[in-house]
Amino acid sequence: MRVLSWIFYILLFVLALAFALSNTEPVEVRFFAGQATWRAPLVVVLLSFLAAGVLLGLFACIPSFFRQRRAIAGLRKELKAVGRPVGTPSAGPSPEPAIRAEGAAAAGGPGGASPPLGV
Repeated sequence: MRVLSWIFYILLFVLALAFALSNTEPVEVRFFAGQATWRAPLVVVLLSFLAAGVLLGLFACIPSFFRQRRAIAGLRKELKAVGRPVGTPSAGPSPEPAIRAEGAAAAGGPGGASPPLGV
């Protein structure tokens, strides 16, 4: 599996390199209705705006990240107050087998008969 991922990364790098080498023509980007201009190769302009978009996306995620960390800290405090260590699973059976048994009984499977149709 590691070999496949390395092949994918190398292929992605080669494609990005080919894109960069084929887009070296200088372009002029005008900001503020032509008041400010920036002249650079097309690939530099595209990568700059990609990086700016990634940074804006990361900044937009920061409040949610800290909100989640606060919630996790509160839940850990709650677990400590109950007396269970943080890393241990809950004691007791999972409710999943009971749900499966009820589903089988309702479907006429083992443990129960289904009523006749039309009743």
